Amino acid sequence: MTLLDMLRNELGASAVLHADDVAQRAVSYWNNSSMIAKALVRPSTTAELSQVLKICHGRGQSVVTHGGNTTCVQGTNTSADNVIISLERMNKIIEIDDIAGTATLEAGAVLENIQNAVQDKNLFLPLDLGARGSCTIGGNLATNAGGVNVLRYGMARNMVLGLEAVLADGTIISSMDKMLKNNAGYDLKQLFIGTEGTLGIITRAVVKLMPLSTTKNTALVAVPDFKSVMRFLGHLKNNLGTTLSAFEVMWGDYLRAVTEEDGHRAPMERGHPFYVLFECDGSDPARDNVRFMEVIETAFEDGYILDAVIPKSETERQDIWAIRDDFEAILTPKPVYLYDVSLPITAMEDYVERVKEQLRRDLPRAKSYVFGHVGDGNLHLFVQPHSDVDNVRRVSDQAIYEPLAAAKGSISAEHGIGFEKKDWLAQTRSEAEIMLMKLLKRTLDPGEILNPGVVID
Repeated sequence: MTLLDMLRNELGASAVLHADDVAQRAVSYWNNSSMIAKALVRPSTTAELSQVLKICHGRGQSVVTHGGNTTCVQGTNTSADNVIISLERMNKIIEIDDIAGTATLEAGAVLENIQNAVQDKNLFLPLDLGARGSCTIGGNLATNAGGVNVLRYGMARNMVLGLEAVLADGTIISSMDKMLKNNAGYDLKQLFIGTEGTLGIITRAVVKLMPLSTTKNTALVAVPDFKSVMRFLGHLKNNLGTTLSAFEVMWGDYLRAVTEEDGHRAPMERGHPFYVLFECDGSDPARDNVRFMEVIETAFEDGYILDAVIPKSETERQDIWAIRDDFEAILTPKPVYLYDVSLPITAMEDYVERVKEQLRRDLPRAKSYVFGHVGDGNLHLFVQPHSDVDNVRRVSDQAIYEPLAAAKGSISAEHGIGFEKKDWLAQTRSEAEIMLMKLLKRTLDPGEILNPGVVID
């Protein structure tokens, strides 16, 4: 019996798509080429996934896990030899416990659907990112996603209480705890968070929820230089404390590019060097709004900011956030390379100048755009090479990653490694760390069938 016959017998014919059907799907959000694989399997329960992996493990069949396919590092790339395991049918919001403040979720649940469901209970899932309408909670956890609220709430792993995953041989590891404190032995869920599906496939999770804030204050401000960006961040932390949830910085060339004639409407003059979009969530309506305005007024007086726009409605707020989140205007002409790095905020200005200098030298026609979650040390950079030099991607990578070493930064803040950054991993991780990663991989997946070639070889 063939592998595909065994999978169809186990799950039913409709759950196993042949290569021709798979080709009707796009590779990812970033690549609309036809998907290539031996088959795509769609289990609907953890037990079904366990059986799928037992079959594939017994046949030495490589599998690649798909969630929302919004990966930015080619982490779900496949070949004709792979079987894709899609969790699209495992998409339930199982339970929202408004007493414990938790949500129990299947891995294929879309982030925005979760956000809307918990909001109906006056609760809030702090994880939020631009791909919210497509990305899934399983993919968010497998990559330890970050997003716009890391400054206050931390990365995805900070929100996980319990987790269930299936190992390469089909063994189910289930620790679906709701407890905030559980020091009973190793915290095994951390083996699967941030490891990009290479040690096991996440199937369910219990995540922490927060009370829905009763106030939300947002502003977009113009800043004269990067020193003022840093001082303004300190000013906000000192005066707004833990209510500060987002601090997004856009270099002037980025804002100008996304507010051209066919882009977003510019809410203020477009010639400033830096723009900061920041937001505060609070629970004191009588005081929060007043305090927010006082802090902005003081920042004007101290010269940290030059101009400010404060949205008067939720629509205006979303329009401002769209400038930060929707960067379609700089995705053409292709190719466009997206980078995600982290480094100390004090090193950012010098680092960006070194990157631009190296691009000017090696790719003279290149355009680059910078923005990021600067409050938590994360920058995103887009490079349009406008060049036909040999190995243009490698030249662009060198311009981004080589100057990062001097800043003692990381080649990945929140997107992961995938296939794309694997050659640069040793710049951020020591030889001993990489050897330990390989030991874990060999131990939990000795046949190397789970997302082979992702993160490490």
